[in-house]
Amino acid sequence: MNPVCKLWSLPLLVACLLASGCSSSSNAPQAGGEERNLRIAVIPKGTSHEFWKSVHYGAEKAAQEIGGVEVIWRGPVVESDTGSQIEVVKYMITMQVDGIVLAPNQKGGLVDAVDEAVSEGIPVVIFDSGLDPGPELVSYVATDNYKGGQLAADQMAEAIGEKGNVILLRYLAGSESTEQREQGFLDGLEKYPDINVVSSDQRGGDNATSSKEKVDQLLQLYGQDLAGIFAVCEPNANGTLEALRNAGVNKQVKMIAFDPSDALIEALRDGSCSGIVLQDPVQMGYQSVKTLVAALDGQEAEDFISTGEYVATPENMDEPRMKELLQPAIIE
Repeated sequence: MNPVCKLWSLPLLVACLLASGCSSSSNAPQAGGEERNLRIAVIPKGTSHEFWKSVHYGAEKAAQEIGGVEVIWRGPVVESDTGSQIEVVKYMITMQVDGIVLAPNQKGGLVDAVDEAVSEGIPVVIFDSGLDPGPELVSYVATDNYKGGQLAADQMAEAIGEKGNVILLRYLAGSESTEQREQGFLDGLEKYPDINVVSSDQRGGDNATSSKEKVDQLLQLYGQDLAGIFAVCEPNANGTLEALRNAGVNKQVKMIAFDPSDALIEALRDGSCSGIVLQDPVQMGYQSVKTLVAALDGQEAEDFISTGEYVATPENMDEPRMKELLQPAIIE
């Protein structure tokens, strides 16, 4: 794997790019025999969570397979920093990159920036989380998050014996991917008449600490009669797990998570977590870069490319495919 610069400000990004590029692969001939030399900006929602490090791995894997493609990896540290993500997109426009692969952390907030990129002749692939209608996109590469939410509902029903009070812990307003998971979960529970959703309007925020604090409050209100809780993303689930353990109810209140972490994998093994809905972040990064480069080569792309959704349980977590998805390859 080629070296990757860790960048924390736009001036540092400039210096890195001028010096050698943040990551690169050697030039390779295209179908017509010409050398390829493309710069693709890959912009995640954030850079601190393990999920995005796996996306980065997949993007670099695709670039190396294609040859002559440089991946410029840059995003805000935290997923709530929409302003910084917009700045990154705009900076990549000024850099005149050949294409942008973007996971918008706010479905409406990034529309204008993407529209500017497209109007400047820079094709855009959206991945992981959708964008409000407007700009003409190459493709949307993602998990079917609504289906993922429905899988979470079925796993919750199985864990609690299809009856009891449950909580849906939401993420951030405007995050299309998690909103789809949330709606899929609520709709999925409709076929279980003895399951009662006692809270579905509380948000854990973009980190484990705020999620723990929110779950602490919810346990005070509902803990005595609570059967389960669904946390819709990795930081929310990590915070939920900590709150349940601190309260001593981590095996009594069944938790369903979305996206893995080391702590959640351990919880799956010891019975503190009853299921983790899994994506394939490596494939997401890989397919996004592949699709964008193919479009630059004049090939048509599907409007939506699904990268799959799965559920890891205590029973299947040691199967080869589940192990691969629970601990996907990453770039530090």
